Order: sequence, then structure tokens, then C-alpha cells
Amino acid sequence: MADPTEPDLPDNWGQWGADDELGTLNLITDDVRAKAAAEVRTGRWASLAQPVVPNPMISSPFAPTTVDVSPVQQMMSQTGVGVAADLMLVTNHHAKSTHIDALAHWSTDGEVYPGRPRDQAVTPAGVTYASTAAFAAGIVTRGILLDLAVEGALPPAYAVTSHDFEQAEKRRGVEVSSGDALVVRLGWTSTNVPGTPSPGISIDAVSWMHRRGVAVFAGDRGDAHPALDPDGPSPLHGVALGRMAMPLIDAAELDDLAALCAQLKRYSFLLTVAPPRIHSLTGVPVNPIATF
Repeated sequence: MADPTEPDLPDNWGQWGADDELGTLNLITDDVRAKAAAEVRTGRWASLAQPVVPNPMISSPFAPTTVDVSPVQQMMSQTGVGVAADLMLVTNHHAKSTHIDALAHWSTDGEVYPGRPRDQAVTPAGVTYASTAAFAAGIVTRGILLDLAVEGALPPAYAVTSHDFEQAEKRRGVEVSSGDALVVRLGWTSTNVPGTPSPGISIDAVSWMHRRGVAVFAGDRGDAHPALDPDGPSPLHGVALGRMAMPLIDAAELDDLAALCAQLKRYSFLLTVAPPRIHSLTGVPVNPIATF
């Protein structure tokens, strides 16, 4: 459970009951989905995912945390005359792969949302609670792009605040509301640049998401590296995912979306997130689609 000595940190543990596995996805009601569907008027669309080129498994070492190696290792096989097939080894939490974090990806004081002991929820045989099973039906909601990099990438080590979000809303005539997916572009790649501290989302910005009822977050960058506050929890993973139970779409590619929004002069859209229906994982690659 959340540390009582940190009362200002937003927390949804217990909000939807002791057996909940959806977290903030509970905020995406039928009315929210209907409102999102009304955003589709032109049929234009954009992917929010990075392209992934697999490495041949026979020639590449398995190094799941190394950004120089593809997140997908591939082995080709022939299953019959003229029939080719693949075997893939996938690193789900990789900076070069757009993926969605399940709630079990992060624990707070040895517990996984909404209070299950981590060693019971995350086992060597797979995740038994708060896994990717929560995404089995897909996620359909309204997306809002707050592009903070219109005039160029944010400066190194910049802390994104609620003021930045509200100024971006005013510039584009949009307002984030309960059940929305918040998409934030900082103008940085998802991989760290050695010797250069990246910008990131602050606790203040995460608290704003909590007040607005954001259901899902997607960004080209999320938590700053190194951390904005080395002595505190990471804002997105430690607080938004771990405490607020808000799924995170990590390592999104947002340049195409930003260009289409600027062309159409629209910054709200239908967002469809349909991960493969693979249960018992802490995260899975995903290709979010924005439709206008």
C-alpha cells in the first residue's frame, strides 16, 4: 500500500475493489468509447509504434536490455514444401519497441496493485495477477496529443509540469477529461543518449493526470534519465503505474501523429490499442492507432 508518509502522491489502491485488475481502464466507460468513436470524421490515421526490424537469432547474441540489439530475435524455419514460418524471441520492455506495461510490471513495497504480494503475483511460471490479461479486450478511447515539442525537442533534464500540459491544451483547443488516453510528445527518442540527461514527466504532472482521470499514458519519453528526483519514486512507473494503476505505453513514436495533427489542426482522435491476447505477461508490444 502507499507510504502514509507521502500523502501527496496520487493513489488508486482500493478505488475499484480488492480484486480489480483494470486500474484506470475502469474510467473508460461506454459513454467514453462512444465519445471517442465520434472523433472519426475523415478516416485519416497514424500509428504510434516504432518499426522493429528483427535480428537473425543465429547471428545475434541475446541481450534483452541492450539497445544495440533488436527487441525481436527471429529464427526462420520451413514447415513444409514452400511454407516458411518464424520463431520469435521478444523482449517486451525494450526501448526500441513500443509496448504497454501491465500493472504487475511495477511493485510498491513488495506488493502489486491492488495489494497482492509480489511473489504471489509474479512467479517464475508467469504473472498470476494484474497481467496483460487486463488488455485482452483491447483499449478503445479518445486520445489527446499534447505536443510539447512543436518548436523543437525539450531541453535536457526538463521537468514537464501540469502548467506545460495546460498551456498545450489552450494552444490546441483541447481538454483532457476522464477516460482519455494522454499522448505526450517531448521530441526525444526513446533510447538514452550517453552523457545527456533526458527530460521527463514530473510528479506534479502525474498528479494532474490523476485529477483529470487519465486512463492511459503514451509518450516518446516518460521518466527522465537520470531521475529528476533520485530520492523519490519515478513519476510515471513508480507513481502513475505503481500507485495509480495506469497502464503505460512506453517508447511510442509520435512524429507521424504530430505531423497529421498539425495538418488536420485536430489534436483529439479515436485511439485503438489492440495488443495480442497473451496472458500472464508484465508487458507486450503494441501498435496503437490514432484515427481522425
